[in-house]
Amino acid sequence: MVYILLTDGFEEIEALTPVDVLRRCGAQLLTAAVSEKQVRGSHAVTVEADITIDEIDKNNMEMLILPGGPGHTGLKTEKVHSLIRYAAEHDIYIASICAAPSVIGELGLLKNRRATCFPGYESALSGAVISTDKVVCDGKFITARGAGAASEFAFALAELLCGEKKADEIKNAMQY
Repeated sequence: MVYILLTDGFEEIEALTPVDVLRRCGAQLLTAAVSEKQVRGSHAVTVEADITIDEIDKNNMEMLILPGGPGHTGLKTEKVHSLIRYAAEHDIYIASICAAPSVIGELGLLKNRRATCFPGYESALSGAVISTDKVVCDGKFITARGAGAASEFAFALAELLCGEKKADEIKNAMQY
């Protein structure tokens, strides 16, 4: 199961593009609110999350996705940190975009790994080898620069979870 965390102020395109692409390729994905199930994005789009963070079943988690935007600060909670640490300890994919890689970086999980983020957040990537690529995959960590990279981010995740052939089929069907 893929879980994408939503908190008030999340960047809509960074969250909903991966939701759309991954569901199109057949990945099982649930949106999980960090607090209330109704979550308001940074551009006033309100989303009803499928579940709350308390309902996440860590035993079936294959990927955890953290969108950025001004709401990335809402990801800096002990519950979220605990979930991220669990994923890292159990070799589960952790994907983050925009400012959200800073949450992972502040936990020291990107040390000696290639990573990217929204410009200005590099110092929070503690020990990472900073890249300016739109999307960077290093082991089980996938990071991306920002809203403009949302499609590339989503397709990189689709390729990891569903294979290159299926990701390419979805790209073609979406006229990407």
